Amino acid sequence: MPDLNPDLPGATPWPPASAERLAHLAGVAGVLTDIDDTLTRDGAIEPAAMSALHALARARLPVIAITGRPAGWSEPFALAWPVAGIVAENGGVMLRRAADGTLQRDFAQGPAERAANWQRLQACAAAVLREVPGATLAHDSAGRLTDIAVDHSEFAHLNPAQIDAVCEVMRSHGLTATVSSIHVNGWIGTHSKWSAAEWAVAALTGRPFVPADWLYVGDSTNDQMMFERLPLSVGVANIARFWRELRVKPAWVTRGERGEGFAEVAAALLAAR
Repeated sequence: MPDLNPDLPGATPWPPASAERLAHLAGVAGVLTDIDDTLTRDGAIEPAAMSALHALARARLPVIAITGRPAGWSEPFALAWPVAGIVAENGGVMLRRAADGTLQRDFAQGPAERAANWQRLQACAAAVLREVPGATLAHDSAGRLTDIAVDHSEFAHLNPAQIDAVCEVMRSHGLTATVSSIHVNGWIGTHSKWSAAEWAVAALTGRPFVPADWLYVGDSTNDQMMFERLPLSVGVANIARFWRELRVKPAWVTRGERGEGFAEVAAALLAAR
């Protein structure tokens, strides 16, 4: 079997090699996953990832996606993909199919707080565009309800210094700022991918969130909180782009990138059951 990408020093290939870890996979309660560049390529879900989602659904192994993408972008996928739900905007909005097949939308914050925050978010967005030369808002900004996003790698390009400058402006306005594989996201509040997992698992499965029972799949620096707090964490191979920037690395790394890597994770989980 070939070695992992040499740009991933110290990475451990997925699946786990130890019998103890392999046995633990059989008891995994579900999968938490990022979307962009973990399930998708260029904004569209890869066929291998879609097949893997269907296979996990048939095995009654729930998948909950947690993404920095906006609610408006995520809504059709929450209805069409075989997932338990999608938490968009880094924990701000939860989307799921209701019993009658329609979309149910829940928020981490109440309407008054969201309205007040919206004014601050727009002021911050204007400051970013004014103070960081070359900065542009993400193309999906019209669908955002609780955050703002600046494009750094989807349709525009910002270098590391520009990305740092965007984060600095956001934080100076009291926002939490994180960097995904395509955007710099900023929001007001204490919600995060971690709080999204706690919220969504309880709401969508009716069971409390036990971190050791769930596996997380991601691809970039904004997944570090999940890599740190879930003992079963996997990076798809394109995490190589961020590997040297990661303060906390995933426990394992797949050989395939994006949706192919996610399919590797699903295959190992299904084989263990």
